[in-house]
Amino acid sequence: MSGHSKWSSIKHKKGAADAKRGKIFTKLVKEIIVAAKEGGGDIEINPRLRLAVSTAKGSNMPNSNIERAIKRGTGELDGVSYENLTYEGYGHNGVAIIVETLTDNKQRTVADVRHIFSKYGGNLAENGSVSWMFEQKGLIAIPEDDLDEDKVMMASLDAGAEDFVVEEGNFNIYTAYSELHSVLKKLEDSNYKIEKAELTRIPKNTVNADDVAEKLLKLIDNLEDCDDVQKVYANFEISDEVFERLSED
Repeated sequence: MSGHSKWSSIKHKKGAADAKRGKIFTKLVKEIIVAAKEGGGDIEINPRLRLAVSTAKGSNMPNSNIERAIKRGTGELDGVSYENLTYEGYGHNGVAIIVETLTDNKQRTVADVRHIFSKYGGNLAENGSVSWMFEQKGLIAIPEDDLDEDKVMMASLDAGAEDFVVEEGNFNIYTAYSELHSVLKKLEDSNYKIEKAELTRIPKNTVNADDVAEKLLKLIDNLEDCDDVQKVYANFEISDEVFERLSED
């Protein structure tokens, strides 16, 4: 019998396809620029920049791209100015959706996000409408490879992690929102290879969306394709069977 893919699993499965679209580097560059602008270009004293650079390296971004993005953020190279904006809304079956953006034009971004929600069967809502349905956490992913699960789990918990889950070929380590940077540094100091480290939102409860999966995934795909959108979160799950069928179409 097929299991169910929750949003964290669905995001992982979509990751390879999303990377092929070539937009992942654009999103990562924006985050590095903003992090460097707000906290300076030294990753040792700028936790947000350190995290952004770690994520970029985990996505195989060339060092030259990372260095240029940092210099654009610190003003050593010319560049545009971005701001963080978060939008909340609903998809099919009342699924809660949060959209995090980085934009240099607020009016363009809100118009684009509202248009996508409307066109693909969702609706934009007031801020605060759905954010309470999610918990903000830190997430660190270490590839399983040939590592001993118990040793990685103990190292993670000793470093201050809250939870440890084996999922999609990775050891996923969850931390308190404010503890991500300290846990990440301890694991790096222990020479663990970090595939991904990010601040994330975990749904407190999920909605089954098998009957509207195709429409819902199309809505989310189009939100993620928007140039200003950095991350999309949703509180639904679909069966593995349905997800695989849609992936083959």
